[in-house]
Amino acid sequence: MKNIAPIILSLIFPGAGHLYRKHIQRGLLIILSFTSIIGLSISRISLLAHRYEGFFPVLKKAFSNNPGFIIFLFLFTVLLWIWIAIDSVKYSTLKKRPGVFVLILVIFFGLGWQISEIDVVKAAVQMPDAWKPLSKVLWPWKAAITYKTEELTGGADLVIDDPDYVLPALNRTEGKPFVETDPRWGSLSTLDKNNEIVKGTSITVRGSGFTPGEVGEVWWLDSISNEFRPREGGQYLSVTPDSEGKFEFTMTLPYRLIPPSAQGVQINRVEIRQVRRVGGPIPADPLKLTIARMVETIFMGMMATIFGIILSIPVSFLAARNIMSGSWITVAVYYFVRTVLNIIRSIEPLIWALIAVVWVGLGPFAGILALTIHSVAALGKLYSEGIESIDPGPIEAIKATGADSIQTIMFAIIPQMIPPFVSFSIYRWDINVRMSTIIGLVGGGGIGFLLVQYIRLLDYQAAGIAVWFIAVTVAILDYVSAEIRRKFI
Repeated sequence: MKNIAPIILSLIFPGAGHLYRKHIQRGLLIILSFTSIIGLSISRISLLAHRYEGFFPVLKKAFSNNPGFIIFLFLFTVLLWIWIAIDSVKYSTLKKRPGVFVLILVIFFGLGWQISEIDVVKAAVQMPDAWKPLSKVLWPWKAAITYKTEELTGGADLVIDDPDYVLPALNRTEGKPFVETDPRWGSLSTLDKNNEIVKGTSITVRGSGFTPGEVGEVWWLDSISNEFRPREGGQYLSVTPDSEGKFEFTMTLPYRLIPPSAQGVQINRVEIRQVRRVGGPIPADPLKLTIARMVETIFMGMMATIFGIILSIPVSFLAARNIMSGSWITVAVYYFVRTVLNIIRSIEPLIWALIAVVWVGLGPFAGILALTIHSVAALGKLYSEGIESIDPGPIEAIKATGADSIQTIMFAIIPQMIPPFVSFSIYRWDINVRMSTIIGLVGGGGIGFLLVQYIRLLDYQAAGIAVWFIAVTVAILDYVSAEIRRKFI
């Protein structure tokens, strides 16, 4: 009967058997965990069948939508229920106690998998589509270098639907691009009654004096100087000159609706536009902007750390229990300061950045304010804990000599504080630099502001340059901070 009662109670309500056996803490944890599992399970099943009502219709629809999850949830919940009943009896008698909380973690993991909508198959199937932009981020250096360019343009005029009109003779200039067409007149493509294209005249375009091997784009200018790139077979027309800078290709005159405002002889023009490099490589705008923003980011982290150290040192003494335990007034100050620090530290720097942007506007100053506020709270807590952990022996020795409070702090507390203070300060600098890259996402300046703009514009190569600079900078700062820490600690 002694063992049956907790089992029955656990089967009625998991955890009640442990309370009956006076395993209060374990029983409460089991009750809380099991009720959380039941609540989350009901919520997820309801979402899987949100348009249905009634226990069995909802369960049936949820099962049809995600049978694996429902089977997992049912089996493991029943197993947990039985295991809890066994644990209520065996907990105090076995050295190797049944792993109830391991099973609870497994169930929470399954719930988390479903709540988080993890889809490994989707990730694998869509990986080829994601690889193209991802490869640009991983290796973006083509966008880091550019070249000065110049455009070579050559063109030839054509008369539309008037073979009797004589165009001026073509003049060939040595060293200049030259383009001619055969014939020098033709009819544009048109649309029939079924809106099907009726092809126009086919012409041969020849050119010389262009840069060998460089692709040239074909452009068409109508009679009122509107320009566009003609296409054939769904592809834009382009040419690649041979080793002598010459080319020859055949094209069909494109479709073009001639506006009523076009009067007289209609002369269109075909042009070949080729862009070629002039001079050596030069840094591209994304590289220059990234370097400038990265420097800004580093100094944002540095300034926020300096301000944070200056402001947090006096605060840390007010938040140290061993310093502020002299009277009820100092104890009240201690609890007040600790509470304020906890509140400030619990608010993420991104939230502080949003507040700072409203306060002082967009830019690095807003980021510095946000990081400084958070740094004061974080360093104040770390410094105060460092003060609380100092050896009381030197303090007692200094006080035995008749030293006052200021002298005790100067000669007994501060010398012990320097190593942990240096360590905490360097660590905070590292955090602030890394946070500076994120603060820019909400307008707080730094490279994050630039990075989010590149991502919104789908310029993944430029975004990749920013990501690489962030990674390299953080790695370098980690090495520098480790060297500083090694020398001071």
